[in-house]
Amino acid sequence: MIKALTYTWCLLLMLGFCSACTPDSCNLEQHRPAYHVTPPSQWMNDPNGMVYYDGEYHLFYQHYPDSNVWGPMHWGHAVSTDLLHWKHLPIALYPDSLGYIFSGSAVVDSNNTSGFGRDGKVPLVAIFTHHHAGLEKQQAQDFQYQSIAYSLDKGRTWTKYSGNPVIPNERATRDFRDPKVFWHEPTQRWIMVFAAYDHVQLWGSPDLKQWTFLSDFGQAWGAHTGVWECPDLFELPVENSKETRWVMLVSINPGAPNGGSGTQYFVGEFDGSRFTPDTDFVPKISAGKAVWLDYGRDNYAGVTWSDIPATDGRRIMMGWMSNWDYAQLVPTYTWRSAMTLPRALTLHSTPNGYQLFSFPVTETTKLRTGPGKSISGLSINGEKELISNQSLLELQLTIDLKQSTASQFGLEFSNDLGERYRLGFDKRSNNFFSDRTRSGSGTFSEKFADKLHEAPRILRNDTLQWSIFLDYASAESFADQGSVVLTDIFFPSAPFHRVTVFSAGGQLIISSGNIYSLKTICRH
Repeated sequence: MIKALTYTWCLLLMLGFCSACTPDSCNLEQHRPAYHVTPPSQWMNDPNGMVYYDGEYHLFYQHYPDSNVWGPMHWGHAVSTDLLHWKHLPIALYPDSLGYIFSGSAVVDSNNTSGFGRDGKVPLVAIFTHHHAGLEKQQAQDFQYQSIAYSLDKGRTWTKYSGNPVIPNERATRDFRDPKVFWHEPTQRWIMVFAAYDHVQLWGSPDLKQWTFLSDFGQAWGAHTGVWECPDLFELPVENSKETRWVMLVSINPGAPNGGSGTQYFVGEFDGSRFTPDTDFVPKISAGKAVWLDYGRDNYAGVTWSDIPATDGRRIMMGWMSNWDYAQLVPTYTWRSAMTLPRALTLHSTPNGYQLFSFPVTETTKLRTGPGKSISGLSINGEKELISNQSLLELQLTIDLKQSTASQFGLEFSNDLGERYRLGFDKRSNNFFSDRTRSGSGTFSEKFADKLHEAPRILRNDTLQWSIFLDYASAESFADQGSVVLTDIFFPSAPFHRVTVFSAGGQLIISSGNIYSLKTICRH
């Protein structure tokens, strides 16, 4: 049955439903993304160890090489020079006597504070959680702790530190994991932030080996309907000002606004020891509210790259494009899961306070196959087909909300089998929505296609800028320059190849726009 489905999918590709793909470049696997990172085979989840060094972006990831479901975790490894074309390398870190290799980060130890460097070679240092499954089965609470490893050959091979763990779990805290490390210049030390069940802990070190506890954060802030995971902490300039603020990302499972796993964030100050959120940014836990990075169901555990050169200056993030509600059940077989597009994060002052925007990095323009199709002064009342034979697309639309009288409008992506996926905006509720309830296979989980996914509009102007990236099994929607993001996956029986604009309750005015066909990025 699986082989038959794969053959049908590839036949559709060769018959022209994928205009940017040829039989030679087609990966011949149903639902395999064309331009997102996926594992060559078997299971993948959280991105790990993201670091830039000597012209290469390193992406490590949670990986189980022996099955397409979660199991004893390893660190898979891929590198890229442009954030688009990824070369998969051998597994970087394997489980050992201390446990599985859970999530973490990596840094360039330029000053050799660790002493791992030799013969002028700069060490890359990976910081990760060891997870001891044996202790967990014995119902001990101290089965997770933080460890390190180093590489002297640009991340190709790794040596685990003989003194591991560098932070033992002395308080016997369950869910004591996911360290993110960065160098804090004002205090001349390394800072580590990691999750401790329902909050995060901050630690400091001069050498990545000896660590001192600094502070806790989070018990009284944000959403607490699930376990906190995969934190990140970094400083960002506030756009169009001379001000900077610190941003903390925290993933949570479950508890996302549309169900399952998702990522919240906080904006505040960091003094080298303690993170203090702005009191007017996030209501305290008694209000039961949080601020979310992505309102779709499928962007989780995202963290940012370390050591991006100052000449670049961007804060670049990538997330795992799935959800723990159904990640191990989705209808892919030789492989499971993909990563989101890499996104640049920027901080803005808005009527609702500081807001984190995220938008695909400029390198994604290289995916375009040509100048694209332009739209100008388009008026729709009902439906209008824009594209009839393309499956890999980037759409950029500018919508005149003042002149538009429609109560609801959006885009429908469909195939000839009656399956469809919709992205839209409802002016009455001021909400964006993502609708995959009729997008194809969803019977594998009752939680997958059970409802609309909604997101409130943040900005209040009369012009809506909207960008959408469509792949074979996902759509990433960025509204108002990335102030509202919806990322969702889906599994149609055949690729969506038709795009239709719909308008209900009045007229929709699209002032301008562009539609680009995108390339397939072959795995290698």
